[in-house]
Amino acid sequence: MSPIRTAYLTAARSAADLLADPAVANRWDEPSALPAFGVAGLAGHLANQVLGVPAVLATPVPAGDPVGLLDHYARGGWLGAPVDATVNVVIRRVGDGLAADGPAALVDRYAATLRELSRVLSAEPPARVVHVRHGPWSLTLDDYLVTRLMELVVHADDLAVSVGVPTPELPAEVVDPVLTLLARLAVRRHGQPAVLRALSRAERAPASVAAL
Repeated sequence: MSPIRTAYLTAARSAADLLADPAVANRWDEPSALPAFGVAGLAGHLANQVLGVPAVLATPVPAGDPVGLLDHYARGGWLGAPVDATVNVVIRRVGDGLAADGPAALVDRYAATLRELSRVLSAEPPARVVHVRHGPWSLTLDDYLVTRLMELVVHADDLAVSVGVPTPELPAEVVDPVLTLLARLAVRRHGQPAVLRALSRAERAPASVAAL
């Protein structure tokens, strides 16, 4: 299995532990650290980074070459969209729907899907391509999993902060691809000098080099 697939499954297992933390259930109906997102909906959104993968694997792939990872983000209209944009309203609605049956049901469904994905991903060929319907365009499976890996790592932090537990510590092989992706997106959004200064020169760093 490729390093990205292994990293994705490691992050997904860590997220399983976070979703099952009693603090999540205890604050299920409270607001989260993200604007307009409740804890329940945020937990559903985090879980969707696993729950949504089987449908992508089952989607027929049309003819044509897959786009690159950065092209995927360049083509998408969701980066930097305001909280009330349609894309973000839909994301929250999906998260709320996945959480509708309560924390225990979400944890059980997530665990079952993760077990199945652990088997399926190891059997997929290295050059596997998937089709992202909300694009619509295709990505290699490994590039697609990088996008899910980033979502798992970022939203695990959001959920942990929301319920007052430590953010999960993940190994370098999990976090490094996420940091690389975020740095490349930040450079595209803010330019090389801004990101370079943010990382090396506090006295002239910009106020933000947020990638998302």
